[in-house]
Amino acid sequence: MSNWVDTVSIGLWNCVKSIQCCVLSTQYAVPGTREPSETRLYRSAILTFALLGSALVANQSHAANEVQSFSSTVGSVQPKMVKLYGAGGLRGLEAYQSGLLISADGHILTVWSYVLDTDEVTVVLNDGRRFAAEILGSDPRLEIAVLKVDATELPHFELSSAVELQAGSRVLAFSNVFAVATGNEPVSVLHGCVSANTKLSARRGAYVTTYQGSAYVLDAMTNNPGAAGGALTDRQGRLAGLLGKELRNSLDNTWLNYAMPIPELDASVGQILSGTARVRSEMAERRKPIESVDLTSLGIVLVPNVVAKTPAYIDRILPDSPAHETGLQPDDLILFVNDQVLNSSKQLRSELEYIDRIDEVRLLVQRGQELIDVSLFVE
Repeated sequence: MSNWVDTVSIGLWNCVKSIQCCVLSTQYAVPGTREPSETRLYRSAILTFALLGSALVANQSHAANEVQSFSSTVGSVQPKMVKLYGAGGLRGLEAYQSGLLISADGHILTVWSYVLDTDEVTVVLNDGRRFAAEILGSDPRLEIAVLKVDATELPHFELSSAVELQAGSRVLAFSNVFAVATGNEPVSVLHGCVSANTKLSARRGAYVTTYQGSAYVLDAMTNNPGAAGGALTDRQGRLAGLLGKELRNSLDNTWLNYAMPIPELDASVGQILSGTARVRSEMAERRKPIESVDLTSLGIVLVPNVVAKTPAYIDRILPDSPAHETGLQPDDLILFVNDQVLNSSKQLRSELEYIDRIDEVRLLVQRGQELIDVSLFVE
């Protein structure tokens, strides 16, 4: 808009200068003679309208070029976006979110959420093709996950080419907000600016966020169902960030629109892709020990398993137990056991069956805003 205004201003200024020159030339073109005032005014008016018309044509051409450039940028990003469908379906727990392709072989980066807490996550590409996705791994500290679909030669973002933004940078946010796109329809695009580049301090509903890294705070309304996992780019379509989950600001209780910078996530994504994080399906391929660990031997009592995927919250700790000695507390949420991500208390019990009583049990628990690593030994 500022470029358009500048062009109009220059055009009008040129018109004024031309009128002045015209008047001077008609007054002094032939010494000793002078045209009637009506003739001079008529000639000036014609020249004014001619120059103004030229300025407007130039402005229209400039605006058309900007629209074409914007359309080209959006068109280059859309094929790299995907729609994700999984668990949820209730009000406030929508069963969809967004993701972005990060390799030609079908690797997808998104945020970790309840939508992925299901046996099958459906991925819909920009061209409408549907795939069942495999969850390769996740990072609870960053609240991200990497998925994989069986496809090749896909358009994608290169994480290593991500750009960094400053406050005031103009940006585009791509996401399947409100699940407007269900098939081969393009995802929604919002334009806005980076309001600030700051550390994240917020809470999600009654729970706090574990991500404490840098964040781009946006003036675009990206904090809506389905937007999580979308892409934040600059005006040239270069990837800059991953749209985060719905959050409320802890200071004024307002909704926070933000994205996590790609450099904050790149290393963790690399570890997941390299195989450091195990795939959940590997559980079935391991052998159970003769005598395995269980919750009772650790001294942990979980909250009742009342729904299909009850989170692994600790209800109480048994006295003089390994859990008591390590300082575990009621209301701690167990996120990982021996580097295996958990999505329910049932999965925690199942995972413990593969750990021998003589081996170390490593837990990652969430307590408030803090993530705590704990090591327990039964014997």
